Amino acid sequence: MIQQFAADSSSANNPLLPNGTLIAELIAFVIILVVIAKWVVPPINKAMSERQQQIRDQFDDLDKSKAAADAERDKYHSALSDAQAEAGRIRQQAHEDGAQIVSESRTQAQTEAQRIVDSANAQTEQSKQQAEVQLRQHIGSLSTDLASKIVGESLHDDARHHAVIERFLADLESGAVKPEKVTAAPAEEA
Repeated sequence: MIQQFAADSSSANNPLLPNGTLIAELIAFVIILVVIAKWVVPPINKAMSERQQQIRDQFDDLDKSKAAADAERDKYHSALSDAQAEAGRIRQQAHEDGAQIVSESRTQAQTEAQRIVDSANAQTEQSKQQAEVQLRQHIGSLSTDLASKIVGESLHDDARHHAVIERFLADLESGAVKPEKVTAAPAEEA
């Protein structure tokens, strides 16, 4: 019996020989593996595929949004550069217009100043001529009065009076009459 027990114990202890529980466990494992492979793994694979597709779609949307943002940024920078160039052109135009306005104002002011000076010169000349006419009349009447006193008779005849005055003033302007002859000139007329 010992030999038989030894033979039985050697076969029971031999790990290479399959026993009943191992086969039952192996069948249960295969059944569980088939069930998992048939009903659990496909939904998980499907969920993972959908999730991967969502992530790819999100990355595509992100790339599109980034490209759109880059295009908008480039468009903004382009518009900003254009606006700065336009502002520079407007500033330059305003500067040129300002210089032209200043030049026109200066020319207009010079023209107005020249007109005022010419007007003042004309008024001065007119005043001078009026003063000269009044002076001639006054000198004429004084010289006639003086000549009348020297000659002793009235020289208030208008024709004679004007002739004497005109000749006296002509001599005075030409320098023919010297200051010492001025008093004697009306006497010679008489």
